[in-house]
Amino acid sequence: MNPALVEKNGRLAAILTDLERVIVAYSGGVDSALLAAAAHETLNRNAVAVTAVSPSLASRELAAATDLARSLGWNHRTVDTHEIDRAEYARNSPDRCYWCKSELFDVLDPLAEEMGATIATGTNLDDLNDYRPGLRAAGERSVRTPLAEAGMTKSDVRILSAARGLPTADKPASPCLASRFAYGVRVTSEGLERIERAEEVVRALGFEVLRVRDHGDLARIEVPPEAIERVTAQRDTIERELKDLGFTYVTVDLGGFRSGSLNASLDAPRIRRGR
Repeated sequence: MNPALVEKNGRLAAILTDLERVIVAYSGGVDSALLAAAAHETLNRNAVAVTAVSPSLASRELAAATDLARSLGWNHRTVDTHEIDRAEYARNSPDRCYWCKSELFDVLDPLAEEMGATIATGTNLDDLNDYRPGLRAAGERSVRTPLAEAGMTKSDVRILSAARGLPTADKPASPCLASRFAYGVRVTSEGLERIERAEEVVRALGFEVLRVRDHGDLARIEVPPEAIERVTAQRDTIERELKDLGFTYVTVDLGGFRSGSLNASLDAPRIRRGR
């Protein structure tokens, strides 16, 4: 490991030591898994990894997060969140993530008070340059971001995860299911279940990196560019099964998979001003 990463890793441990007690908002993704691992290494039983359970968390993601925490002996809990009941969240405007994180932190706050702990998220340095309305909710509640504070980029997080032997080191990004909905398409429990089932249809055909984007009547499938020909070769099966789920139209995005593709519909300067 290069000296710069060793320094960042030490900085992370120092930040966690200063916090003394911490609740890690743990989704099972690469960032929150590294933060949970570091917190348990540093603080032992004074660290708790908490996973928020709601219809927006895919069943496979919940199972993976739980299995990892159990296998490493972490102090792990689950809590129910009800962001779907917030009108501001369900209407699915570009600030949806703000309301989601507000719900999460509102649920975690009583637990943090009971423990005398600080809430921390797996936000990394790269995230600070992206459009992430949830960061505003974190800032309003003094939620800490130890990875970013230690100067860790996404690449750093993956390298340090691999050094610890975490199976999440090479895990693809796995944002919540609500991120599949085009802005303005209302988020409902039924819609979240439909999109989860739609992605399982495509995944079962051998595609690991994918998104099925919900545009109301239309399902837009994203896979890496090199997999587009392979997914279109199975179009009959995919179209039939996704139409059975209630979509009227099924299409493959020729631009290929890209995280945050739905933000392309927004005005970038306006987004930056609204952060």
